[in-house]
Amino acid sequence: MEIIYEDENVKVLDKPAGIDSETIPGRAHRLDKDTSGVLITAKDEKTLDFLQKQFKERKTEKAYTALVIGNIKNKKGIIETLLGRSPQDRRKQKVFLPHEPEALGKRDAATEYSVMESFKDYDLVEAKPRTGRKHQIRVHMAYLGHPIAGDKLYGFKNQPVPEGLERQFLHASRLRIQLPEGEIKEFYSPLPKDLKTCLQKLKTS
Repeated sequence: MEIIYEDENVKVLDKPAGIDSETIPGRAHRLDKDTSGVLITAKDEKTLDFLQKQFKERKTEKAYTALVIGNIKNKKGIIETLLGRSPQDRRKQKVFLPHEPEALGKRDAATEYSVMESFKDYDLVEAKPRTGRKHQIRVHMAYLGHPIAGDKLYGFKNQPVPEGLERQFLHASRLRIQLPEGEIKEFYSPLPKDLKTCLQKLKTS
């Protein structure tokens, strides 16, 4: 794994797809196994608590790059719902609406999105989760009717897959966070080769 930044307290990694973030020591947050990008880890318990508190209190800023199926009508917006585990499929998270009886105890989730580029049948989106729920961007985009390209769990039946895409097109491109010394830093991860290639093929098709 490539190191984006390192000091005596933290190590910021560029996590490739296919690696389970649960197996990474000192991680302060999580990325889905098939999501690539910026992951910050702590070198000691005190730093870990300091970083995790910021994620919990929504003081960090995260941005993801995602390719979604179809072209979104509203080019920017905020998706706000309740999220909880799906009763039908324990692997999945599900959107609940406030008036539903089973919505009791479910957690609020908000994702800001904006379309950066449109292709035939796809949109390239920047998604900024305001909350940190499990699978949040994936569930929210599917709820909008535009699941993430290559997402086998939340994708619709028979949805198209861009040529050569072997995983979900979701990349943690940016993280803004305060470090223990007090400095607020922003870390970036460029789009990995597999996703870049996928976009190039869309541009020329």
